[in-house]
Amino acid sequence: MTQQTNLKQSQTADRAAEIVREYGPFDGADQVHGVTFDGQRVWAATGAKLIAFDPASGKPSHTLDRACDAGTAFDGTYLYQIAEEHIYKIDPSNNKVVASIPAPGHGSDSGLTWAEGSLWVGQYLDRKIHQIDPETGAVIRSIESNRYVTGVTWVDGELWHGTWEGDESDIRRIDPKSGAVLEQLEMPPGIGVSGLESDGADIFYCGGGASGKVRAVRRPKQ
Repeated sequence: MTQQTNLKQSQTADRAAEIVREYGPFDGADQVHGVTFDGQRVWAATGAKLIAFDPASGKPSHTLDRACDAGTAFDGTYLYQIAEEHIYKIDPSNNKVVASIPAPGHGSDSGLTWAEGSLWVGQYLDRKIHQIDPETGAVIRSIESNRYVTGVTWVDGELWHGTWEGDESDIRRIDPKSGAVLEQLEMPPGIGVSGLESDGADIFYCGGGASGKVRAVRRPKQ
């Protein structure tokens, strides 16, 4: 049975996001729809191809021709990529699809990350995050947001997600059980988040939508 968690607004720690670096735009790509990190490279989903780049130099190192119109994730071996109504499991060494499952939003999905043996999927317009079974796509539980969800990531047991409505965008930490907003990092006006991934430490990688850029944002110390 799917569990539904309602978001409750709590006292939040709001602060400006600290953008420490920008990457791109990349040749032949004018959009970024999703991002992930494989421990060495950042992957950006640009619509028709996944571009991997070195976060130290910013130089692209690998490209996969693959439809990629929303979130991207990495489980330690495989990439997961949302494309329209499906999530594809891809071997990054040869670009072969080894499995696919239905996306819970049936085309309205956005962010994607891997954590605790599950995929976590942002459902944009419905303002939800779903934890799903990576083998079947079955929804295990859902968390509601009060903003459009444009990216999702876990780091050190913390659940963060991106939002973007109009000219306002932020990265927020929420309670994964209650859905309460605990912390918000406000992006500068006109700069949005389309895709979100942690490097496992103190940096968030944020897709920049039509800017074609990926931005590194510092994760606050708790």
